[in-house]
Amino acid sequence: MANFYCEYCGQKFSSVSILTASSCSRHPLGSNKGKHKLYEGGEKAKYTCKYCGQSFSSLSIMTASGCSRHPNGSNKGKHSPAL
Repeated sequence: MANFYCEYCGQKFSSVSILTASSCSRHPLGSNKGKHKLYEGGEKAKYTCKYCGQSFSSLSIMTASGCSRHPNGSNKGKHSPAL
């Protein structure tokens, strides 16, 4: 069975339909102000932030902290996974 992850929070889902139907606590517009977004990359041992290059062991850990090189300004947005 395949796993599907949210790009914003790293939460794991069993199907894309369940993922896209529920609100995301780490949505860029604010907590639960938008739906989860499908992470289109595959499962990896390490995930790299596309803004700063820092590596993380999971998507949920990555998306929990602010990024010093975020396009909106230092720590004004979360790390985002590179595909």
